[in-house]
Amino acid sequence: MHLGVVIPRTGTHDPTDLAISAEKRGYDSVWMGELWGSSSVVKLSEIAAKTDEVELGTAIVNVFSRTPAVLAMTAATLDRVSNGRASLGVGTSTPTAVENVHGMPFDRPVRRSHETIEVIQRILGDDEPVTYEGERVSVSSVPPLDRDVSVYHAALGPANRRVVGRLCDGWMPHNIPFSGLNDAFEVVATSARERDRDPDKITIAPYVPAAVSEDRDEAYDAVRGHIAYYAGSADGYRNAIATEFPEQVDRVAEAWRAGDREDAATLVTDEMVHDLGVAGTPSEARDRLHEIVSETVIDRPLVTIPEQAADGIAEETIEALAAVSDA
Repeated sequence: MHLGVVIPRTGTHDPTDLAISAEKRGYDSVWMGELWGSSSVVKLSEIAAKTDEVELGTAIVNVFSRTPAVLAMTAATLDRVSNGRASLGVGTSTPTAVENVHGMPFDRPVRRSHETIEVIQRILGDDEPVTYEGERVSVSSVPPLDRDVSVYHAALGPANRRVVGRLCDGWMPHNIPFSGLNDAFEVVATSARERDRDPDKITIAPYVPAAVSEDRDEAYDAVRGHIAYYAGSADGYRNAIATEFPEQVDRVAEAWRAGDREDAATLVTDEMVHDLGVAGTPSEARDRLHEIVSETVIDRPLVTIPEQAADGIAEETIEALAAVSDA
C-alpha cells in the first residue's frame, strides 16, 4: 500500500524529525499543510535536504495567496532541490483563512482553482512561453519551467471535484465520509471521461484523520476534536460531513460556532469517527485503516494527525500505522 503522512505542527516535535522518522518507517510520502505560523514549502525544503527517497508534498497551499506563477516556481524549485520528489497539493482553503489572514476576497473559488491549476500545469510543462486569459487569472509570455510535478487538488463539492477530473493528477478530499467516497469520486471520473482522460490515472489520496493510543478513549477524543474543528470552521467541510451525517454535523457546527468547543467535540459520535477517521489502540487503528483502503477507491491514504492532540500521539500514531503499508 502507498501510505503518506501529513506532518502535524506541534510544540513538542519538530516536523523535520517526524518526517525523517516517517521515511525510516516506510511511509512513501510526507506532506505539510499551511495556514499560519510557518511556510510549508520552506519546511519541506529542509526535509528534502535530510531525507533520501520519501516524496514531498504540500497539503495544502491555497490558490489565493500565491499567484499561479509563484505556485509553479515553488513546485519546480522544491522538485529540483528534492531530486524529483515533489508534488503540489492545492485547494481553496476557507473564507476565514483567505479573507482574514490574507486580506483577499474569497471570490468564485471553483473558477479560481480551475484557472490557477491550468496555468500552473502549463508553466510547468509547456514548450513555449505561456499566455493565458481567464476570468480570474491572466498571464502573458511566462517562460516554461520544464518540470514534471504532480498537481493534487483538495476538492470537496461537486463543482470543484469536476476540476479534479478535468485537470489534476490527484484528488485530496477531507471530511467526505469514507462510506460515500466511491460515489463522490464518480463526479471526478465523469468529468475526466468528458475530457478524454482516464479516471484510473487520477490518484485518490484522502486525508485520514488518525489517532492511536493504548487508551482508546484518548484516541477517539483526538479525532472527535479534529472533526468538530472542521465542522465548525467552514461550510465546505460541514457540507462534506453532512452527506452522511446531516443532523449530527449541524449540532456539532452550531456548538463550535457558539464557542462551546468541548461540547462540539462531545457531539461527534463514534459512528462519525469511524466513517471520517481512524482511531483506537494500535491493532484497532491498523485494522480500520486497512479496511478503509480495501473497501474504497483510495490509492494513497494520507494519515493526518489531529493537531489538537499531536504532542501526545504523533509518534505513536506514525509508528503504529506504518505497518499498514506492508499489508
